Amino acid sequence: MVDLAYVIAGSEATGGAGLQVDLKTLQQLGVYGIATTTCIVSFDPSNNWGHRFFPVPAEVIADQIEAATSAHDLDVVKIGMLGTPETIEVVAEGLAGQNWRHVVLDPVLICKGQEPGAALDTDNALRKQILPHATVVTPNLFEARTLSGMDSIDNVDDLIVAARRIHDLGPKYVVAKGGVELAGDEAVDVLFDGEEVTLVRAPKVGNERVSGAGCTLAAAITAALATGTEVGDAVQVAKDFVTSGIRARVSAHTPFDTVWQGA
Repeated sequence: MVDLAYVIAGSEATGGAGLQVDLKTLQQLGVYGIATTTCIVSFDPSNNWGHRFFPVPAEVIADQIEAATSAHDLDVVKIGMLGTPETIEVVAEGLAGQNWRHVVLDPVLICKGQEPGAALDTDNALRKQILPHATVVTPNLFEARTLSGMDSIDNVDDLIVAARRIHDLGPKYVVAKGGVELAGDEAVDVLFDGEEVTLVRAPKVGNERVSGAGCTLAAAITAALATGTEVGDAVQVAKDFVTSGIRARVSAHTPFDTVWQGA
């Protein structure tokens, strides 16, 4: 029987992030993906590729969740960009309708293109309504600073402190990602389970951020969990998968490269 995983996230028009990346990752790792679209993100090529953001109406999101959860027996879900408090509320209500074996949250906090006040409302709603229910949360360095309330994260020790603080907000596991922004030759992520700290390391592949890496990591964790893999092993599978995808990155006319999930 095929393993299933559900994704609730935004659509990204260039194919380099969001639902497009999630479904490609699930497929590559042998998992059948079902997706609900929360928003549509495109770019303005004439304005330095600035973000354009369009939220899907809440009632349409609710309809998608109803259809997906009625059609399939789903117990593993990955949540990506939600974008507005209204979206977060309807997703939280939809998730409450059944029991989940695993909830993986890629906490996309600030949606580029939103006014600061609206972005803060979204951040607060995500912390309150989604984060406490997560099995695994995968903040990048900016998101780790924001969620932990820290002014800066300058090294791995700081990242460990941030992971501990984020764990206090309710998720069972925190994967705080150092990425290319921390000094050193390795990309170091911190996995914290409430008791033990595990450092997940891989050599850096260049020093530039690659679009879709965060989506791919969370989706790969989701795929591994859907097949019955334990969390620690799932994180290592995802780390290896993303590192390979960054090495095989795809270039375009955009000012950023994207991860290739087929590597």
